[in-house]
Amino acid sequence: MLPLEGITVVALEHAIAAPFCTRQLADQGARVIKVERPGVGDFARAYDQRVHGQSSHFVWVNRSKESLTLDLKHAQAPEVLSRLLGQADVLVQNLAPGAAARLGLSFEALSALHPKLIVCDISGYGDDPQQPGPYRDKKAYDLLIQSESGFVSVTGGPDDPAKAGCSIADIAAGMYAYSNILTALIERGRTGKGKRIDVSMLESMVEWMGYPMYYAFEGAPPPPRAGAAHATIYPYGPFATGGGQTLMLGLQNEREWLVFCEQVLQQPALATDERFNTNARRTEAREGLREIIAQTFTALTAEQVVARLDAAGIANAQVNDMAQVWAHAQLQARQRWIDVATPAGPVPALLPPGVPNAERARMNAVPALGQHSHAILAGLGYSAEQIIELQRDGAL
Repeated sequence: MLPLEGITVVALEHAIAAPFCTRQLADQGARVIKVERPGVGDFARAYDQRVHGQSSHFVWVNRSKESLTLDLKHAQAPEVLSRLLGQADVLVQNLAPGAAARLGLSFEALSALHPKLIVCDISGYGDDPQQPGPYRDKKAYDLLIQSESGFVSVTGGPDDPAKAGCSIADIAAGMYAYSNILTALIERGRTGKGKRIDVSMLESMVEWMGYPMYYAFEGAPPPPRAGAAHATIYPYGPFATGGGQTLMLGLQNEREWLVFCEQVLQQPALATDERFNTNARRTEAREGLREIIAQTFTALTAEQVVARLDAAGIANAQVNDMAQVWAHAQLQARQRWIDVATPAGPVPALLPPGVPNAERARMNAVPALGQHSHAILAGLGYSAEQIIELQRDGAL
């Protein structure tokens, strides 16, 4: 039995933040009913066609779910949702700000009818009517929240800020929603009552910005943008080797700096050089130190540099592209890939981190749009004739 078997989640979701949250719940055994717009579904289905003609984003965050098409503005929708929520433990939604409340799906409206229901609202800036804030109704996409949270200001090179290469603001909000839902389920086990969870993408990202914010505490200069290098620890970042390859390495303390000078650079006197004998000095003099490291590294192959670094116990890594990550020897050796079905055929998916094997997670298919509508409605007590009528009437 998986940890969340017996838990039913209704998801009024699109894009990434809420679907990423509910996929974690599905991985752990929860039944997730994804409510989608008839005809088009979650708009993330149309982002691209990179996975056998399917969207890369959608395939990533929607396995193991059931797809129910329902026009939320249709006259019959409230009855369908009422029956759904009567069987649900959790409602997750990331509709536009205020949209759920206008549909009668606020926690206040639902808790009187379903006192054990946990309602998780995910929004860009927070959707608490008691503390709306001036940004409550602003549209919020991942890049915009990366910018508002200050992330973009400390990421990139000296001349140009940069966004992250993946949807980290969505991921952050999705994971805080997931952890808060797990906490609420534990709390409900003690109190017997549901609760409202209000997850803000902005607050999720600002939490992750704790280090650069405290580094710039009380008006101090923020961490400089240092590309792929660490802004305040050196040497920590990319270094070229012979043959045009690049390696990442990182030093965390003075003991490692001493070993690095002695065994990797083979210049023991450098360890006590006053230009470099503290991290603050190395960071300040990084340009000169980079040239010294390059003189050694570019005379060696990447394999020779890695051999020295590993022998010295200095942390290092390859700068892998996506193809290399798919084929990563460590993931292969630990058997972390498993095929999951999609409407266009099987694709590999990573086992959830922390889950030991495929038997301890639900790794079911990515659903086709509306694939489970009839079965779900039949389970809610609708007859075949009623379902056909709903379909004819445009509700499904």
